[in-house]
Amino acid sequence: MGKIALTAGALYVIVLLRAGGTFAVGWLAGAGARRSRFAGRISSAKFVRAERAIQRWGAPVVAVSFLTVGFQTAANFLAGSMRMPLPRYLPALFVGGAAWALVYATVGIGALEVLGRLFAEQTALGVSAVAALLLAVCGVVVYRMRKAAASAPDPVAEKS
Repeated sequence: MGKIALTAGALYVIVLLRAGGTFAVGWLAGAGARRSRFAGRISSAKFVRAERAIQRWGAPVVAVSFLTVGFQTAANFLAGSMRMPLPRYLPALFVGGAAWALVYATVGIGALEVLGRLFAEQTALGVSAVAALLLAVCGVVVYRMRKAAASAPDPVAEKS
């Protein structure tokens, strides 16, 4: 249990700094970001979805965003850029960050221990598992890139 507590504590500090920093950058950027060269990124579907959710639900969205991948950064940045008051943001940061740290500490340590045992007892199976995981990740990346390319407007067709 000590290993999990230490890992969760370290991850908690990391997430507070990272998410709090993202919020601070959003706070400082504010409306100016929408008029800058980053306007395209901020108006992406992920950011628009996060902004709508934050406008509707506020702090609970920030807290729950820590249990997602990708949405978390957008939610914290937009909470800052929308100038969510600190008394509403900080509890969401503390609760969501604690949940994130506990999930990653327990699942992360468990996965590392399983992989360590697998490599120690059956090296060939361990290498195969890691190779399969890498192939799955590469497959997802290629799939998403192809899907994005297929949905992107054709610049040649637009000129005609």
